[in-house]
Amino acid sequence: MKTIKQVRKLGIILMMVAAISCSNKQKAGQPGSAVLIKEYPVIAVKPQSTLLFKDYPTKLQGQQTVEIRSKIAGYIEQILVDEGAVVKKGQVLFRLNANDIQATVRSAEAQVKVAEADVIIAQVNVEKTRPLVEKNIISKFDLQSVESTEKSKEAQLAQAKANLENAKANLQYTLITSPAEGTIGTFPYRVGSLVSSSTAEPLTTVSNTVNMYAYFSFNEKEFLTITRGLAGKNLQEKFTKLPGVSLILADNSVYEQAGRIETASGLVDPQTGAINVRASFPNSDGLLRSGGSGLVRIPQYIDSAIIIPQKTTYELQGKHFVYIVGADNKVHNTEIEVLTGNLKDSYVVTSGLNAGNQIVLEGIASLRNDTEIKPKLVEAGSLSENMPADNHVKKQ
Repeated sequence: MKTIKQVRKLGIILMMVAAISCSNKQKAGQPGSAVLIKEYPVIAVKPQSTLLFKDYPTKLQGQQTVEIRSKIAGYIEQILVDEGAVVKKGQVLFRLNANDIQATVRSAEAQVKVAEADVIIAQVNVEKTRPLVEKNIISKFDLQSVESTEKSKEAQLAQAKANLENAKANLQYTLITSPAEGTIGTFPYRVGSLVSSSTAEPLTTVSNTVNMYAYFSFNEKEFLTITRGLAGKNLQEKFTKLPGVSLILADNSVYEQAGRIETASGLVDPQTGAINVRASFPNSDGLLRSGGSGLVRIPQYIDSAIIIPQKTTYELQGKHFVYIVGADNKVHNTEIEVLTGNLKDSYVVTSGLNAGNQIVLEGIASLRNDTEIKPKLVEAGSLSENMPADNHVKKQ
């Protein structure tokens, strides 16, 4: 019996020990237990200098694009240049058949000679009549009559000379010249085609592409952000303070020569809220062509920007969040606003973070709000590196 009692006591003791052990395990598994606090790398937020840029779709146009049209009706007799040729101002491009107009010029010249003879006869009559009136041989009415005839013949002479000048001008119009220096476009009409001032399409175009205009648009907010704070009495003076802009060509390459923003429209499109802007690029080698497309890249230097790695953030319903480490080593999910763009694997934070804040660098998928962690401060390095131009263009 005594042995049985001892065994029972021993069993009770073992059960108590097991119960205490289970209780300790449950306490150890509770949130916040020091045993299960996990270490996470964190970084301290600090301002850095960086260069940001944004790309805007653009259409290219030559500094001057002129439609070449015929001022008179006629058949094309010669085309004196080729499509795509570079021409000078005043160079003859087309020659129209001038046979009919040359006949008109000869007829007008004959009419001028007839009118000049009539004027001479009228002047002789006036000179003969005036002495007779002075001697009262004939009345003043006869003198007034011959003087009126003289004036009429002089008017006819003036009209004949005007007709001659008009015919000569039309003869000159049979030679169609370039009004500007530039590059010739295509020819919708060939030798033998009948053309006139009312022809639907122009004979060709001449584009002055020494300087190319790139047209694009800002929204109103972007326009104010870029121009606010620039020195200058007016918009043109402020634009001179902007840095040069780049042109991304259709093959994703960067045009070698930088351009400048020159002017902006005085109106905001009421439907789109856009403001049309023009940048100019030198084109001495003729690489750029009117009608081409590309992207205007505008740089923006930021002296003190808060830049964080993209992997420190997570996105929820279109918003970005990070985990800030509090003084109690508990993390707090915090909404931030960021600029996405040309930085490689980084975001520029515009609101939500301050210099000195510590944020979790890695492993944020396993965190929840108010989770206690063991922060390990690490260096994030430079976060202001730009992506290569080709990579950024392809992401547009």
